[in-house]
Amino acid sequence: MSTHQSTFSVGDWLSGRLPGDWFTGTSVTIDREEILIVGTIATPEPAAPEGEPAADAESGRIRRFREDTRATRIEIARELQERTGRKVSWGVTCGGTTETFTRLAVPVMTRLAQPQRQVLDTLVEAGVARSRSEALSWCVRLVAQHEADWLAELEQAMGSLREARAKGPTG
Repeated sequence: MSTHQSTFSVGDWLSGRLPGDWFTGTSVTIDREEILIVGTIATPEPAAPEGEPAADAESGRIRRFREDTRATRIEIARELQERTGRKVSWGVTCGGTTETFTRLAVPVMTRLAQPQRQVLDTLVEAGVARSRSEALSWCVRLVAQHEADWLAELEQAMGSLREARAKGPTG
């Protein structure tokens, strides 16, 4: 890991490193283990009659982009992984379709009391999930879906807290 980690900006580095003709826009999401880069590519001209879904054309464009850029994406990911110590994943948005490639699924240890374990076991027994792990993942997705505004507000507040800490004294 680089000793200049605190001053390294993934977004700035990517804006200089990504080929200029790849994306019309990008979003970068970073957590402790992974950097997810999702780029927006041009939407294909509609070949289907008006009113029919364009999802097939969008998926085809995404697949072509994925195949055509694979070697360069791997090279960029290796460089970024060396700089940050995090795995790099890619995704593409085309029109209304977003697909991600090679996302990490990171195990997370948690301690649950019996009532919470019973919730997970009920989901497994009902066939909603194949395992406690999948049931817990399902619960997290539902919280993210139904509490998106609250989570966004919380993340914004955490960003302000991180900025305040960075400006404070170092010890």
